Amino acid sequence: MLKVSNLYINYGGIQAVRDVSFEVHTGEIVTLIGANGAGKSTILKTISGLMRPKSGLITYEDQPIQNASSATIVGAGISQVPEGRHIFAGMTVQENLEMGAFLKKRGTDMSSTFKDIFARFPVLAERKNQDAATLSGGEQQMLAMARALMAKPKLLLLDEPSMGLSPIYIQKIFDIIQSINEQGTTILLIEQNAKQALSIATRGYVIASGEIKLEGTGKELLGNKQVQSAYLGG
Repeated sequence: MLKVSNLYINYGGIQAVRDVSFEVHTGEIVTLIGANGAGKSTILKTISGLMRPKSGLITYEDQPIQNASSATIVGAGISQVPEGRHIFAGMTVQENLEMGAFLKKRGTDMSSTFKDIFARFPVLAERKNQDAATLSGGEQQMLAMARALMAKPKLLLLDEPSMGLSPIYIQKIFDIIQSINEQGTTILLIEQNAKQALSIATRGYVIASGEIKLEGTGKELLGNKQVQSAYLGG
């Protein structure tokens, strides 16, 4: 589905990503793990069209997208949930969700989409007329994920979805990620909570200093002594 080949990305005059290659196959959960500043979010922003690579190739369903606009990429079936959630304060939960469907033609009946979203996220149905800024951190993360799903993506990019959440909400978010995947959405997950990410991942890649250092199944990386020492507190 997604193939990243020999990707180099500069960020503020610094080479943030060096010769990164990886693949995401249809139906998988693939995770990129690594410390802060490893280049993970930069890779995701580049896939989404928010940044441009210095060189390399990004193909989605066999079509190159590294120079495509963000709107074109969303229209092709890729949605991103950004780090920090970035919900729209001063707008209701419902209005935030409507922003996720901005590419739909005016007048399109979205009732079935809202029905599906509210069935998956009941708390958002309860608070649909509430200012999104008044939601808790965990509820805002659910809203950010729901907003991305309004576009009905084939591939969902998740950037640090558990950041800043309580342990209870972290587990809820990972349960939701698995549910989304089980219902047919492929997922590329960036996450500092390496243990949680690898426990649900089909495959994973370890990134350090802008380069991929290790790769394997989620289970293989969970059992890797280097990974345990560096990222799992073992």
